[in-house]
Amino acid sequence: MNAENQKRQDQQEIHTADKTLKPSVTNVKYSKAALQKSNKKTVLNAGDHGAVFVKRHEYNPENATQLGSTKIVGPIERISETETGFAKAARGIYGDQVLKSLIKLGSKHPLMSALFTMSHSIGTPEFVDGPVREDKLPLPPQDLLANHIKDLGMFLGASEVGVGLMPLHAFYSEKGPAVGHGPYNALNVTPITTTHKYAIGIIVDQSLPTVLSSTGFDGISASQSYMAYMNSGVIACSIAAYIRNLGYSARAHHCGNYQVVVPPVLVACGLGEMTRTGECVAHPRLGYRFKAAVVTTDMPMEPNKPISFGAREFCATCKKCADECPSGAISHDDNPIIHNGYEKWNTNVQKCTTFRISNKNGAMCGRCMKVCPWNNKEESWFHSMGVAAASKSQLASRLLKNIDDFFGYGTEVLEENKWWLEWPELF
Repeated sequence: MNAENQKRQDQQEIHTADKTLKPSVTNVKYSKAALQKSNKKTVLNAGDHGAVFVKRHEYNPENATQLGSTKIVGPIERISETETGFAKAARGIYGDQVLKSLIKLGSKHPLMSALFTMSHSIGTPEFVDGPVREDKLPLPPQDLLANHIKDLGMFLGASEVGVGLMPLHAFYSEKGPAVGHGPYNALNVTPITTTHKYAIGIIVDQSLPTVLSSTGFDGISASQSYMAYMNSGVIACSIAAYIRNLGYSARAHHCGNYQVVVPPVLVACGLGEMTRTGECVAHPRLGYRFKAAVVTTDMPMEPNKPISFGAREFCATCKKCADECPSGAISHDDNPIIHNGYEKWNTNVQKCTTFRISNKNGAMCGRCMKVCPWNNKEESWFHSMGVAAASKSQLASRLLKNIDDFFGYGTEVLEENKWWLEWPELF
């Protein structure tokens, strides 16, 4: 073979190899499982709502009159991160004593301090954001891609994952300095300009056995929160980095570094409803025994629709969290109020934040989470039947609350299952 023919053959082989390494989108192959699960459940079963009946609602962020079961009655203004409860405490707005307690909060429990440090160590810019691959990799259709991302979250250890359209008002208007990292300067803010269209909600269970062994506001309270915060944050950072490696912009938002107000994002992702607590979302299976993180991205995916499952109607009659709240922060009102253009129950954020920071019987508080009848307290037919009925009928909602009280759910403290150590002298 002469040199010219050899050169031509070598070039053909290189061209063939190059096409093999860089397939076109039409040549991408997907697993049979992924194809079979299209528009259904994900392979790893994200979307486990338990026994309840779930309704899905249309949602358009550009012209929304409702987000799930939450009515929107006017423009919703974006808020500054400096206006959150803990930021106000750090600014001294809730008084000098609360500020002093906030400074000492990290020393209340060694485990809480360790988990807080880990949660915030992954909040640095290089963890939550980063460079995007220049050439986009080929991807499956948007419905399969959404299922793939949910499966990825479940694979990484999430208790539930949802994909939604990002509510426009859920981005903070500006980012403030981190709370608990030295003196708080409310003037040290950065405008938030992120405009991602899609959101991925990630929730992690706070551990039922631990909750059943706790009062809800003892030494383990903050630790179980930060365990779930930390793990959901690791999952969010991993998913965001993965999406950037695919060639799309993505940012993680978790307790170490938020740019978003999390509750409305979770509702938009089909992960729950707003509740009587005002600031918390209840999941159909977990209640609000979870902590959450979010990924926002411009990678197009087929979004979930927001859901309702009777939580609004249940909260109107139950009031157990309000009865049990040690700070008296949760309203006993029958109906929500209008706040910033949308409906919410009128929780006293100052009372809630002050108690959690200044709690002399533990570290922080999760009493409302412990007593909520929506939590899957145990695997039993009568509890499953109770929540299923309550999701369909307000009369059954009253019955579920009565059954919950009868069996002592929310008041149990299983001392024999307490695995953690406490130092009450630190409280």
